[in-house]
Amino acid sequence: MKSATADARMTFVSVTPPSVPRLRLEPTGSRRTLLDGAWWPRSTDPVAELPGLVLAIDKIRGPVTRLVLAAGGWDSHPRRLRVHGRVLRLGYFTSQPLSLLTAICDRDERVDLLVVAPNTDSGTADAAMILAATTTNLVHAQDILLTVSTPAARAAVSNAPEDAWETDGGHLDPVPEPAPHKVPEPA
Repeated sequence: MKSATADARMTFVSVTPPSVPRLRLEPTGSRRTLLDGAWWPRSTDPVAELPGLVLAIDKIRGPVTRLVLAAGGWDSHPRRLRVHGRVLRLGYFTSQPLSLLTAICDRDERVDLLVVAPNTDSGTADAAMILAATTTNLVHAQDILLTVSTPAARAAVSNAPEDAWETDGGHLDPVPEPAPHKVPEPA
């Protein structure tokens, strides 16, 4: 039987290719937001789920060097994970909310993501992810699912990106009526 110390020193590698993550990120990378976006993993297996997420964040925000995760949200707690030729350090903390994951990228930049539980229904998950990735979001990760759990809240959240765009000077033009088409009369 392996000891916990041996597990802590082992580097885990996923035996399957990374899946495409269900990820939504705030587009500007603004540090004035509570959250940078949301991620909806398909399971609670970190070795299967984290590589795809890491590769997606790498492309958008730069190379991920560490991940901070909630201790209670995962089936196992590997301390190191090999992703695309490099080893990431993973930290699991009881003080980290279950619904929050923090990725530390090069130059110590943070990416804070709402983690939507795998078994969440798609309507609630979509609404939560939209809210988490909205620049004007003022709801903390641990409160987002409760906030969007009602149909009225989901409807308000799904209109949020258009509403924010219109208040920033954008507007939706009404669809113009087609011009009457005149058929030429025979000569």
